[in-house]
Formats: sequence, structure tokens, C-alpha cells
Amino acid sequence: MRDAYIVTSVRTPGCKRNKGAFKDTRPEDLLSFILGAAVEQTPNLEKEAVEDIMVGCAFPEAEQGLNIGRIASQIAGFPIGTSGATINRFCSSGLEAIAQSALRVMAGWADVAIGGGVESMTYVPMGGHMPRPHPEWTQLHADMYTSMGITAEIVAERYNVSREEQDEFACNSQMKAAEAKSKGLFTELVPTPATRFTQTPDGTFQRETVIQDVDDGIRESTTVEALAGLNPVFKANGTVTAGNSSQTTDGAAATVIMSEDKVQELGVTPIAKFKCYTTIGVHPDEMGVGPRFAIPKLLKLAGMDLADIGLFEINEAFAAQALYSVRELGIDMEKVNIHGGAIALGHPLGCTGAKLCATLLANMQATGAKYGVESMCIGGGMGAAALFELCG
Repeated sequence: MRDAYIVTSVRTPGCKRNKGAFKDTRPEDLLSFILGAAVEQTPNLEKEAVEDIMVGCAFPEAEQGLNIGRIASQIAGFPIGTSGATINRFCSSGLEAIAQSALRVMAGWADVAIGGGVESMTYVPMGGHMPRPHPEWTQLHADMYTSMGITAEIVAERYNVSREEQDEFACNSQMKAAEAKSKGLFTELVPTPATRFTQTPDGTFQRETVIQDVDDGIRESTTVEALAGLNPVFKANGTVTAGNSSQTTDGAAATVIMSEDKVQELGVTPIAKFKCYTTIGVHPDEMGVGPRFAIPKLLKLAGMDLADIGLFEINEAFAAQALYSVRELGIDMEKVNIHGGAIALGHPLGCTGAKLCATLLANMQATGAKYGVESMCIGGGMGAAALFELCG
């Protein structure tokens, strides 16, 4: 099997649902922009050379429906011959898209492919517009449809993750993200056009385009004391609050993957090899424990140990589940989410897996970490994890 080389991995900013910079920007526009930017940042690559584009999206309906992977690629100016698909594995959809694109290259079915993700939680709310759970199945297995916040409460209670630990973890996420923002360390972020409508004196609305160049959900003034004052939002007398949960966010990301032959032909310097990917199922009522089981499975497949891994990006769906997974596996917290996570930067569902890939690779380049692992829990009771090897 051939090697799959990642040559470019970029993301838009993550912006707050309904209140952020992308609240008036359609998801097709976010995705088409970052797809184009990924090609533009890859030396000597023309859009005509991209054979297929796979895009993760957790709720592919309404503005995100009708195969946004194909539609957005056409909006971005890729030729008719470049095919596109939309992939849904909820929170790991973007990583699933990258993995499947990498597999095409590894199998010899393509020399250039793009994997990415998009989610506008402003346009399509979590759960979608018309959720319709199976009525008889729900009576027996309501846990399959359990609120993600309730699953976080279950993890916190079942595995003794205290409110104080969650708030401290959340504050650290905000502080790391704030520092990275102030120092310009989000090198994977591409300033992105954002649409906004402003009211004119005559009462009509005018459409404008501005450039958004930062994640707008970071709260630089966060303190543990302030977080401790927030009320629980999912369970009376619970421990999960808005402050120690991920932010609902809009965003998009894209990763260009090539075969070794194409890398040499174009004279491109690759960032990393996509080495391994796996998923695993867990009980739906504690879906947040997914990384706890996905990471060991990944390392066993790769023949590696935790000590071999220099950096981790573990999605912070909730502080409770991220903290539990890190603690249970014995991962050094200094290696985890070094520039903050979804509590500060947002969790744009189907985009997150692609977004974290871009962040992880940028951080591996900056620190020289040879191996990096990305992992997340997944709604419905799953976990996913991927292994990357830095080139050079």
C-alpha cells in the first residue's frame, strides 16, 4: 500500500453560532472558500489535478444538504471532472473524510484528493430541523438519542470527574487559546470572507463582506472563579455548564492529500504522512469516553505506545469527557491541546475532525513532534482516532 502525504491543511476561524462573524455566511461559501485556499497554498497544484473531494458534515440538510461536498467544490471553481461526496459520522465526520481520501491515495485509486469538513450551526442547528427518532426503538433504547450534555453528566458522575476539575480544565483551554491568539500561533488559520447584513437609514439591509481572521469565541478574561458561578444547564444539581462545554460554532477546513509520485512531480514538500485511523463503539449514554478506547486501539494497530506520541488533539466536547479520557489513559496533559480546544475555539461538529487535523499538523511542525494523534468522542456512542507522522 502506498503512503498518503498531507501537503496542506488549513481551516477558517471558528465563529460563534448565531452571534459570531459567520452568522450570515452560508456554509457553501465557507467550504468553497477553504477548498480554494487549500489548493492556492499548495505549490504548483491546479484544481484540475484534484480527483475527488470528501467533506464531513454532521447535519447535511437545508443549506448543508444536497451533497454539499459536490456543490461547494463547483462553487469553488473545481472542474466538472472533480467528484465530491458528503460524509456523516457526527463529530468525527471531518476526520472520516480525510481518512477516506487518504485511503484512496494509499490504494492507488487517486493521486490527489481533498478531505475536509463544514458545519454552520447557525443555519442548521444541532439535531437538524426535523429529527424523527424511531418510535418503537426509542422506547427500548432511548440512550441512543440522549442529549450530549446528559452523556457528559453521566461521565462526570460515573467516573468521578468533579465540577472543580472541569472548570479548571475549561479555564486552561481558554487561557491556552488566548495566548496562542495573541502570539499568532494559529498558523493553520486562513483569514476568511464573512457576510454580514447592516441596516441602512431607510430601513433596508445592505450586504457587506468583511475578512474574519480570528476565532471569535475565545474568552480571554475567563477565570476559574467565574466558571464556578455558572449554573448547570443539562441536569439539576449537575456539574456540566456552558463554561465547561464546547461552543457551538460555524467553520470549515480542508486537507490536500497526495501520493509520493505526485509530491515528487510537483516538487511539493509534504507536512506529514497519514498513518492510521480507527473507530470504536461505546455505550451511547457515555459517548464521551470514546477517545479512552479509540486511542489504545489506534496505537495497537500502529504498533506504538503512548510514549511515542509527541502531541494530541483530543476534542473537548465537554471538559468531563476529555479530562476523563486523558486521565484514564495516563496522557501527559502538557501534550494535549497545547493551544486550547473546543471549549475555547468551538466544536463545529462535522468540521471538527478536519479542523483538528490542521491544528495538530501546525503544532507538530512548530514543536518538531514526530508523531501526533487526533481523537474525539462521537454522538451515538463512538470514538475515533488518527495517527500522523511528521515528514522531514
